[in-house]
Amino acid sequence: MKTDSRSVLIAILSAAAAGALFGIGLGIAGMSRPTKIQAFLDVTGAWDPSLALVMVGAIGVHSLAVIAAKRRERTALGGIFHWPKPAAVDKALLIGSAVFGIGWGLGGFCPGPALLGAAAGNATAIIFVVAMVAGMIARHTSARREAARTAGTS
Repeated sequence: MKTDSRSVLIAILSAAAAGALFGIGLGIAGMSRPTKIQAFLDVTGAWDPSLALVMVGAIGVHSLAVIAAKRRERTALGGIFHWPKPAAVDKALLIGSAVFGIGWGLGGFCPGPALLGAAAGNATAIIFVVAMVAGMIARHTSARREAARTAGTS
């Protein structure tokens, strides 16, 4: 498939519109406020179930989108679908999930709301995003080094 500058621009604008819609939804639902997230995680105190409702709504919309997409051969913009392959639950997944959960509980942010908060100028969110990106870079660097090390020994 030939890629021209017009189709690249349309793809970028489509991604930006989807991201903006996602951010607006998070903002309207109050999910950009760390206190809202921490109240959801506080099951023994003043528990707030609204995050669960947002998650159920998001999963429902996503499920319908996947069902519709699976019936198509190409994306709406003519690209190909990149469906993830099922992966085993391993040590790295369990440790990563635990670290994510701890960070989420302590900071009150997960990636989407953190980016929304950072874009709004929230200093705590900006610090969280910087730390999150640093963690992503460290993990990526570690994975590349491990792959190079194992490739050199085989």
